[in-house]
Amino acid sequence: MLCSWTQFEFCRSGNERSFRVADICGLLTLLLLGAANQAIAQTNVVVVRPKAIQDVLVNPGMGVTTFQRFNGQEPNPPLKWSEIGPVTKLPQAPAKPDFPDTSVSYCRWYWNVLEPEPGKFHWEIVDLALEEARAHSQTLAIRLMPYSNQDPLPEWYRNSGARRANKPTDKDGQIWQPDFSDPLYLKYWGELVAEAGKRYDGNPYLDSVDISSVGYWGEGWSPYMPAFPYQKALIDIWLEGFPRTLLLMNFDEQQALTYGTEHGAGWRLDCLGDMRTSSTNPYFPAEMLEIYPQQVVRAGIQDVWQRKPVSLETCYTVAGWKERGYDLNYILEQALRWHVSTVNIKSAPIPSEWKNQFDIFQKMIGYRFNLRRLEYSRVVNPGTMMPVHMWWLNEGVAPIYKEFRLAMQLRSLQTSPVIQIPVDIRKWLPGDAVFDGTLYVPENLPDGNYEVRIAILDPRTGQPAIRLAVEGRQPDGWYAMGSLAVKAK
Repeated sequence: MLCSWTQFEFCRSGNERSFRVADICGLLTLLLLGAANQAIAQTNVVVVRPKAIQDVLVNPGMGVTTFQRFNGQEPNPPLKWSEIGPVTKLPQAPAKPDFPDTSVSYCRWYWNVLEPEPGKFHWEIVDLALEEARAHSQTLAIRLMPYSNQDPLPEWYRNSGARRANKPTDKDGQIWQPDFSDPLYLKYWGELVAEAGKRYDGNPYLDSVDISSVGYWGEGWSPYMPAFPYQKALIDIWLEGFPRTLLLMNFDEQQALTYGTEHGAGWRLDCLGDMRTSSTNPYFPAEMLEIYPQQVVRAGIQDVWQRKPVSLETCYTVAGWKERGYDLNYILEQALRWHVSTVNIKSAPIPSEWKNQFDIFQKMIGYRFNLRRLEYSRVVNPGTMMPVHMWWLNEGVAPIYKEFRLAMQLRSLQTSPVIQIPVDIRKWLPGDAVFDGTLYVPENLPDGNYEVRIAILDPRTGQPAIRLAVEGRQPDGWYAMGSLAVKAK
């Protein structure tokens, strides 16, 4: 079939379709109008590329922790620390301590201090630590410990008829080792855990609680370990006592580690940096180089960090690593491979020649949020939806684990509405995250110019809580990102 150019006919598949000149003109007009509208829309977009900063950021639930003390208090000597948690208020150091500022204080106490008589609990000790942490802009992480080689089980418990796992004449007879399968151990220790849960579970200033029931120092280092069903029962008292608080499972018993993390706990280990290759001490095996990495795989906990935190504690102190000639780079790299969020370095100073490496390490611990690009409308109408684009980068090795809310504020002298952005930042794993969506501009917003500000808010207080890895932070914690105009239609 022959097509007539005079009629602007188009032939396809043997069918004739006619487009008249008027139709073509109309189509061209629509195309031109569309292009014009698109150009107008493009001119109505503000693009912000915040400038990154390289500071070490102190943020909730991550970083180096203080140990048995709080921000601004005198650190331990380089090679020594105390396992005795604070029972009275400690003084501030006369000058700024040689120790990083932190968001978490980690404290722990023995059973014989917390319950010197049956049923008489000294919760005022933990209460004071919570108050001190709050006063020093920290949250509190705790461990309640059964006993150690120097801190025995309560005398009343040892005289209660409870079973002992070893004899006084044994090689380790100076330590009264409990039989962890003894129903009296589960009963009395379980009562302490249950009472602690009633008093502290869900406290917003309680960062985390260690699951500590089995073994020397409340871990898995006793050679008198019970069968797993007894370990399970001693883990369950924590799961039942602290359903609303983050729990951390101690590391040494593989089956227990798997069980605890499968039931919602994160995990922690106590000997980061132990570079020994062998040990004959049943209470202190050589763990860092071989046992720990393989235990992670055998326990099946490689991906726990994606939903719950990993917390590490140094063997010795960092200065102790240096004294022994340990490989700092290997230790820190291994911690990052485990996706660490918090590190207890025993509140001992970092050797001056290692501080630069530790600064780099601290910038990678936990989460670190960098806003790479922000787009929003230059002019908006009240009561309409404003397109917003955000590109974030989590430069850390872990997500944030507790709920915080991303928000935009439109601030003027008259009003400053806060608009929540519908994202769950707990899903921001290391790497890129993008938000493409719309935000509702309040219908009662007066005409005028508004400062655009971004923050991540504490849901309890509604106040900015997270420092970002970009410039623009203002005294109240919000980040200035530009401005827009509100105009009624």
